[in-house]
Amino acid sequence: MKVGIIGQGYVGLTISAFAGEFYEVVGFDSNQRIVDQLNSGISHIEGVENSDLQKLIKAGRYHATTAGIDLSGVDLILIAVPTPLTKDRQPDLSYIEAACRTVGENLQKPALVINESTSFPGTLRNYIKPAIERYSRNKVDHLYAISPERVDPGRSDFNQKNTPRLYAGLTPEASKKTKEFYSKFCDNLVEVSSPEVAEAAKLFENTFRQVNIALVNEFAQIAHALGISVYETLDAANTKPYGFMKFTPSAGVGGHCIPVDPTYLAAVAEEHGAPATFIRRANEVNRQMAEYVVRRVEFDNAPGVRGKNVLIVGVAYKPNVADTRETAAELVIENLRLQGAHVTWHDELVSVWKNEKSAPLLGADITIVLTKHDLDSAVTILNSAPYVFDTTGRVPGAHTL
Repeated sequence: MKVGIIGQGYVGLTISAFAGEFYEVVGFDSNQRIVDQLNSGISHIEGVENSDLQKLIKAGRYHATTAGIDLSGVDLILIAVPTPLTKDRQPDLSYIEAACRTVGENLQKPALVINESTSFPGTLRNYIKPAIERYSRNKVDHLYAISPERVDPGRSDFNQKNTPRLYAGLTPEASKKTKEFYSKFCDNLVEVSSPEVAEAAKLFENTFRQVNIALVNEFAQIAHALGISVYETLDAANTKPYGFMKFTPSAGVGGHCIPVDPTYLAAVAEEHGAPATFIRRANEVNRQMAEYVVRRVEFDNAPGVRGKNVLIVGVAYKPNVADTRETAAELVIENLRLQGAHVTWHDELVSVWKNEKSAPLLGADITIVLTKHDLDSAVTILNSAPYVFDTTGRVPGAHTL
């Protein structure tokens, strides 16, 4: 069977690597640089090794392309494209729209179309299927299914094989064929009654995390006001063997999922007249953490940060990955510069971000730790400035949330 996978990022390329062990895979991406890199056997993401990619290429089981016509003869096509937010933080389906156009204009025979991109309930049935049919030149009838991605960049304990996978088709035949496809490289497949259930479950998984992160971020502010350690308090609460799940405070949330998926759920809820109070408030709390961090630093460095050299440690959104999508660093840096600080940043895994280069970890007046990679030395961070504020709880001796 020949499989086409639209999008060769964290989701699409990992699926390509696993599926390529059993199927011939065509990886489609609109970025020519990424495509050239992949065809040279060089992976651009954590989780897919160059050696594994080169093995698949040598065996003729994988190649990347920017040409939609290369998808014309596939038996199954999988959509794994970003579903970001617009500038006014509303759901943005433009990447899905482009993927639907690529499928509709190029697929020349009936195929199974699976969406892995995260979106609101009803996207497969009411958006993707009609869009592909609208763009279709040959007016062929395809099967449609959903299996929301569950990729966590940087994890080594869970991957495509051992992470349970939800799926549902618009028809029983689509569900059956979807199960047959994934069962080659996934151990645990969970069929649900409709695509809408699968879509909603994915959104709720990350909304659960968003809300609990917001709760612990708000609690960090309460603990500080009470003069107690939020970290000691959380460790104490975590001794309870039931009814408690530990989350830790931070400068906000980042990555493609947690800052974004809850907004998709809130948008569809409000469209149907249902409340999304907790979801909207959680998003506000997490985005406001950047202002809170800056206020704390300014209070400790009265009269403020104006004219001071402030060094940010970590612009990646999480430890040990180079991914900067929706990073909390952006809002922290923006707030610092509004207060007149001279801001540079250091990241062991990110060399260039927003046309700026990673700076040396030394010579600052103030250092703020937002993300600490394992490569980062706590001692070096402490020696980088007279005052160090740590939002991660991983730099002993620093000022903390």
